[in-house]
Amino acid sequence: MNHAQALAAAVAGFGTGLSLIVAIGAQNAFVLRQGARREAVLTVVGICALSDAVLIAAGVGGMGAVVVARPGALTAIGVVGGLFLLGYGALAARRVLRPGAMRVEGTPERSRRRAILTCLAMTWLNPHVYLDTVFLLGSVAAHRGELRWSFGLGAALASLCWFAALGFGARPLGRLLTRPSAWRVLDGLVAATMLTMGTLLLLGA
Repeated sequence: MNHAQALAAAVAGFGTGLSLIVAIGAQNAFVLRQGARREAVLTVVGICALSDAVLIAAGVGGMGAVVVARPGALTAIGVVGGLFLLGYGALAARRVLRPGAMRVEGTPERSRRRAILTCLAMTWLNPHVYLDTVFLLGSVAAHRGELRWSFGLGAALASLCWFAALGFGARPLGRLLTRPSAWRVLDGLVAATMLTMGTLLLLGA
């Protein structure tokens, strides 16, 4: 393995990883909302990127094959994750009926703790995250032999870049989102995403 091959594998991993995570989903919708509200953005971005890196490493290391041998574990995650997404979607739907303006002052510690717990749940209770990182990326990386870790590194970097862009890129929307009507639209999209994904998870569990 030379440096050119490692770089090519990393670029391939970056592109593959980006293609999997750039989609409207529960995790992305949550990061976007936190970025728009300017609440614990760095912490949320860090949790998402680090979690993806851990899961990608597990997939590249062969963990996917181990989990496949225990389908009951994935089913349990699907049920818990589906219920969680339905609950969060219901809260977002309620905010549509009672929208509020964005608060730009410092983040209270309670809000930070809530954001951390919600972010962890959005990530680790979402079977789609495992499918994308552990199974899909892991299987693609397996075909690259000794270059699989370079591929995995590229995929992890794509995750970091995407979540950073999503979280911090939402800040320019700050002035727009000081209006309750804008929050009604955003929360409506979040509610639709969460409720749809939660229902699909429960039906597929």
